[in-house]
Amino acid sequence: MSLSHTFGLLTNPDQQWEAIRKDSESVARLYTGHVLLLALIPALAGFFGTSQVGWQIGDGQVTRLSISSALSLSVLFYAAMLAGIFILGKFIDFFAATYGVADQTPRGVTMAAYTATPMFLIGVIAVYPSIWVVMLAGLVAVAYAVYLLYEGLPILMKIPEDRGFMFATAVLTVGLVMFVALLAISVVIWSMGIGPVYVT
Repeated sequence: MSLSHTFGLLTNPDQQWEAIRKDSESVARLYTGHVLLLALIPALAGFFGTSQVGWQIGDGQVTRLSISSALSLSVLFYAAMLAGIFILGKFIDFFAATYGVADQTPRGVTMAAYTATPMFLIGVIAVYPSIWVVMLAGLVAVAYAVYLLYEGLPILMKIPEDRGFMFATAVLTVGLVMFVALLAISVVIWSMGIGPVYVT
């Protein structure tokens, strides 16, 4: 069921959010049927792209990561995506009462997981890690994810659109803070000697 929702969000998001609400998947089922599978796409594509294809800046030589370095970074990236979805989902559940969500069923992880779908799917582009292509594709995926958030949150939480807009803005702010925190943690980890190892 989860994967059918995945493609439905790309073609008919409003109808699909209603179907997701009716399904009421558990977090365990959501992770096994959706998150664990789709989060593999950017992780595996990134591993292959950085270790086998490499990237080039201008007319410089092609740069790659060593297999072990690419593997460890891909595993960390995969774990960060899984944890990020769960943490953001818990923030959504925490905010729910503030924005007048009457239904006590926790739906935050569901909201976070399905909103991230475009970013999971576009991750396949990392197989060929051209900086400009990845940036452009990433911007498109983020823009559609934000659209899904603003469109789907009032439907999934069953609240008026004006409150849904404010709720979605709060969620987006938390997501941006989490992203900046992840960058800061990455810098700290790299400074401890666990950074990327380049080969030419």
